[in-house]
Amino acid sequence: MTSIDRIETRFAGLRAAGRKALIPFVTAGDPSLEATVPVMHALVEAGADAIELGVAFSDPMADGPVIQRSSERALARGAGTGYVLDCVRRFRERDADTPVVLMGYLNPVEIRGAARFAAEAVAAGVDGVLLVDLPPEEAMEFRQAFDAAGLALVMLASPTTSAARAAMLCANAQGYLYYVSYAGVTGADHLDTGAAGRRLQELRAAARVPVVAGFGIKDAASAAAMAVDADGVVVGSALVAALADAGSAGEAAARAKAFLAPLRRALDASW
Repeated sequence: MTSIDRIETRFAGLRAAGRKALIPFVTAGDPSLEATVPVMHALVEAGADAIELGVAFSDPMADGPVIQRSSERALARGAGTGYVLDCVRRFRERDADTPVVLMGYLNPVEIRGAARFAAEAVAAGVDGVLLVDLPPEEAMEFRQAFDAAGLALVMLASPTTSAARAAMLCANAQGYLYYVSYAGVTGADHLDTGAAGRRLQELRAAARVPVVAGFGIKDAASAAAMAVDADGVVVGSALVAALADAGSAGEAAARAKAFLAPLRRALDASW
């Protein structure tokens, strides 16, 4: 199964079952280098349909303090791009089906070069990449390299996205389209589900791929509320915070499962 096929297959299965996607985000290398792969498996066991794996970066401009600090800790431990790809490779030893999308910034990709990065990512088992500081108007070089390797370039839309740019995103989206539920950084606390819902309906009507909502989803109630008008939800900062001071890989995995399971139940109970 190719990388993009894995994402499409998962969402097709969810759609056929009338279910919404639950996509947790964790920072690779936090709360420890040893914890990342056990946490990924624990999240799947708790009901994750895909995993967004954060690639730590020294200037995470779109992230709030929780994920910023997790990136700082991960970098201090040596969690570079090579480590992240190795985590995916080890995850794939037991899980051949769950999509993994790397979420991060452009610089680590540019350092390797788009073609080399894409080839190495696909070889490790990565399905898609979301680069929060890559404008869609400047993405052609990366899209071509990723297309050649079979790697989805996942794009972002937000409440401030213009109608023209939204149309371009909907026409060219791969894997899924990530809707940022409000204009701000991750982990902030001003989610307006009504406004977000109206925008999600518009995007889903136009997009060629599923549309998932992220930013501001902290618990079962907010996940269920946002999933009404989305194909799935992404939860990040609250999960990262729950893992931050875990003392061992086993404890981190147990915390990940305990955090995510109520969100899975809430999503399944709503549809």
